[in-house]
Amino acid sequence: MNSDQTNPQQSTTQNDSGWFNASFRPLRIATLRGMAVILPPLLTILLFVWAWTTLDKAVLRPIESLAQTCLAWSIQDIREDAEILELAKSADPPGSNLSEASGKRIFKTDDGQQLIQHNGQWFPKTVYDTVTNKPGTPVPTTAEEYYQRFVNIRYLKRHLVIPSFLALFFALMYVTGKLLAVGIGKIFWTWMESLINRLPLIRNVYSSVKQVTDFAFSENSIDYTRVVAVEYPRKGIWSIGFVTGESFLSIRKATGEPMLSILIPTSPMPATGFTITVPKSDTIDLDITIDQAIQFCVSGGVVIPNHQLVKSGLSQEIKSLTSPTNIVPESAEAEANP
Repeated sequence: MNSDQTNPQQSTTQNDSGWFNASFRPLRIATLRGMAVILPPLLTILLFVWAWTTLDKAVLRPIESLAQTCLAWSIQDIREDAEILELAKSADPPGSNLSEASGKRIFKTDDGQQLIQHNGQWFPKTVYDTVTNKPGTPVPTTAEEYYQRFVNIRYLKRHLVIPSFLALFFALMYVTGKLLAVGIGKIFWTWMESLINRLPLIRNVYSSVKQVTDFAFSENSIDYTRVVAVEYPRKGIWSIGFVTGESFLSIRKATGEPMLSILIPTSPMPATGFTITVPKSDTIDLDITIDQAIQFCVSGGVVIPNHQLVKSGLSQEIKSLTSPTNIVPESAEAEANP
């Protein structure tokens, strides 16, 4: 049997597979484009939601609980049965200031305030009524719990707590920054950091977190002067880099020629990279902007500025042959070659 002969069944299977791939290629391309458009803003929103949820659980809710406890303790008016009975006996006539409503005993004080009895405790009826209308979960059982829920309903409303918390947070950050920037505050903070750096395990975590926060919140940014290409990490491999300065004078004197400090960014996170020092003569200035270079790094080399695209003669020839104007119908070709 001739080895060049093709199995018809195999050829049919290959044609079906090619038809299947060609049919679903537009769907795959559209789906990938949709993901490329939707995922960046979606992940950004999810990141901020995660940050706010963490801040709410770790900071806002503990502060809110502390404020709730302090306010409830400062305004609560809770009395025991023995005290109310003594006041009722001293009334004229005795017991005239006691009444009952909805199965609860009510005591009216000399200043007109109504106290309600609940589980052996007496506290203002306004507190009881407010919480009863919005009991929440779990349902309060003691007078102290009624007061805490009352404070939460009356004073610690969510639409008031969040702006107040943010204002207090930024004010605290401002005051802390002012105090620790100069004078005794700066000395104290330096001493605290030196103490933390002596603690095993903790110093490793603290130093890593501090590097991230210093990079994110520092006012000192790296000024890139231009974009260059340099052979790194070895000869024959070209990498894009950002020129940051002229490096050390000692290196320049030793080499006898101008030197450049270059930051080689990593893909797809150009915020990190490697700092190298190379002779100026070993670099090639690239006619692209800083933003275009960052896009090139983030995309892994896919996004290239239009004026830097390589347009080979072979690709132009293929495009010209496959263009609709150069395709000759079979009928016309048959008439031209009878």
